[in-house]
Amino acid sequence: MNNKQTESLCPHCFRKIPARIVPRGKKVYMEKTCPEHGSFRTILWRGEPAMNTWQRPKIPAPIHYPNTEVVKGCPYDCGICPEHRQHTCTALLEITLDCNIRCPVCFADGGRPGGDPSLDTIESWYQTLLDSGGPYNIQLSGGEPTLRDDLPDIITRGRRLGFDFIQVNTNGIRFYEEPNFLKSSIDAGLASLFLQFDGMTGDVYEKLRGADYLKIKLGLIELCAEMDLGVILVPTVVPGVNDHQLGDIIAFALKNMPTIRGVHFQPISYFGRYPSAPADSMRITLPEVMQKIENQTGGEIKTTNFAPPGCENSLCSFHGNFVLMPSDKLVPLTKRDAAACSCQEAQPAEEGAAAARRFVAQNWRRRSCCCGNETAGESKVSDSLDIFLERIKTHKFCLSAMAFQDVWNINLERLRDCCIHVVSPEGRRIPFCAYNLTNREGVPLYRV
Repeated sequence: MNNKQTESLCPHCFRKIPARIVPRGKKVYMEKTCPEHGSFRTILWRGEPAMNTWQRPKIPAPIHYPNTEVVKGCPYDCGICPEHRQHTCTALLEITLDCNIRCPVCFADGGRPGGDPSLDTIESWYQTLLDSGGPYNIQLSGGEPTLRDDLPDIITRGRRLGFDFIQVNTNGIRFYEEPNFLKSSIDAGLASLFLQFDGMTGDVYEKLRGADYLKIKLGLIELCAEMDLGVILVPTVVPGVNDHQLGDIIAFALKNMPTIRGVHFQPISYFGRYPSAPADSMRITLPEVMQKIENQTGGEIKTTNFAPPGCENSLCSFHGNFVLMPSDKLVPLTKRDAAACSCQEAQPAEEGAAAARRFVAQNWRRRSCCCGNETAGESKVSDSLDIFLERIKTHKFCLSAMAFQDVWNINLERLRDCCIHVVSPEGRRIPFCAYNLTNREGVPLYRV
């Protein structure tokens, strides 16, 4: 892999500056220099599969419904502008900035009460998305969205306008403490929970969330099983804190299928105030997550079972799909061909966005089992083709990871391929990493 030129931002002043993607052995770095604030180097990729084998070429999607014009160029004209290269797959609506815990790690700077958007404002956001090519998959976020007593009404309004897949991004506390509130949200049309779930021991939550919330997480998953609601576990992966528990989280998820539909790992990104660049040891890259999953599952899940995304930029994420058989055998549905990744023909990004929307809407819901008695002793019968096809319907298991960008490692080429868009208070669609971006002093580029 040779050095590659791209564009990034100065971590101090947000000035657009040239950047180089530089391989050094099995590591790949971003190196950039601001004429005023000096040079910066950040680790991007560490280990196998190699970055140059992970590329998946795509034909940029035409933006049929831009909401802003190109004036200053990326990333200053987000809305989205005509130079963006991917459609919306998931739209995030931040319905509150208030929160009931104070996490040391928070994309949204949650915990600021007051000023919640009105129901009519939220309905106008839904309408803007419809006018901009929707309906899309919706994730209600915050802050902590369950702090809004009118959450069921928010879900109802979205469903009434034609948004079939509405998910809540939550720490789960209120849903656990108030089961009737959870049921009201399900009755309103809630399809899935995107549940903050960082590990299998209390000390992990104490370090990342300020207190031991494991009992609450486990109790909520039991409630979701009773109420037939699908759950995606979402661990923020932090080196030295919980990166040794990835296999344990996956094992727990498999034991709780079909309620748990998958695990979506999020390697830590550094938003907020960081006077100096986070050390390389503070980051965990996508190949390292894949390697740890293989090691911690005893090779049952292999790095070759993961593939680059068809929707967002190849360097943003990985995914792997599996079927859990009655014998507890995990059958991979995804297989990565390194040669194909590096030399395959470019695919239309527009098709990738549509496929990603369909996959999430279909597979992140709970689908009750219809296979009858499923004991391990029946494995010879239950692993037959007919049962395998039935299990695909009810026991498909999704493993994925998303490496969000911060000001130290942001690559504007990746940003232009983003398909996860936050709806701003003004109704503009802003790529997730741009919306949450902060400089070294904690000053945001977009977030109010």
